[in-house]
Amino acid sequence: MTKLARFSQSLTSGKLIVIGVPMAWFLLLVAIPLLIIMKISLSEMEATSVSKMISWTNGLPTLKLNFSNYQFIFSDALYVKTYISSIKYALITTLICLGIGYPFAYFMARAPKHIQPTLLMLIMLPFWTSFLLRIYAWKTLLVSNGVINNLLMSLHVINAPLDMMNNSFSLTIGMVYSYLPFMILPLYANLSKLDLRYLEAAADLGTSPFKAFWLITVPLSKAGIIAGSMLVFIPAVGEYVIPELLGGPSTLMIGRVLWDEFFSNNDWPMAAAVAVVMIALILVPMAILNRAEAKLEEA
Repeated sequence: MTKLARFSQSLTSGKLIVIGVPMAWFLLLVAIPLLIIMKISLSEMEATSVSKMISWTNGLPTLKLNFSNYQFIFSDALYVKTYISSIKYALITTLICLGIGYPFAYFMARAPKHIQPTLLMLIMLPFWTSFLLRIYAWKTLLVSNGVINNLLMSLHVINAPLDMMNNSFSLTIGMVYSYLPFMILPLYANLSKLDLRYLEAAADLGTSPFKAFWLITVPLSKAGIIAGSMLVFIPAVGEYVIPELLGGPSTLMIGRVLWDEFFSNNDWPMAAAVAVVMIALILVPMAILNRAEAKLEEA
């Protein structure tokens, strides 16, 4: 075998390893668990386990699929309302995070180079504390006898405690606080690579700073906007801890319904069907955003 052939063979083997490792990881941790969940969703709940999908009759395999769980989900108003509520709060969280995160990321990208690491550290600082403790901290802040109400009453701004807990306000506050860094970091990574010569050229042509920002900076940062929106919207749809601790009965989200079906009702097929539908709802905006990002890259 010639040196060129050996080099080509080693190069091909290297490519297979580079591609094979993440594919094996994907199959092991994503594809196979998802197939197991789909299998459970098409089964029936028995005494202590789910029914078998394939049974043998007279030596022949018989495939039994149960679609009643999916039919019940789309026919029951509670599930439909819960899915809509989850998407609504996830969308609100994404938009608020974008409104707060974009100016902050823009400021970070335009800050002096020696200050940017400190600003990044401040963004990452909340992750040094347990997620559960941070949510509990908001609970102590927002309750009727909490820090905020006591402060406002001591300053005579209000006469009675404000109702800020167990409603959509407390849920939105907790969601935005938790997911804001996931919006800022992709935006900062995108804005820090922006070529400032475009803005200088626009200024030389007499364009106002706001118009240059809207016509140049925002379009060039669409990839960061899409990435940040995906990182916020996707986990926010299935959030469980924040609605459980800060939300109330009027803020029911699909994560809580999923928990109840699994552990309270012990109905694994129904819980698996709820999870499959939730994944499908997440995949649709993911596909749309990925397509938009691919078009941006081609452009």
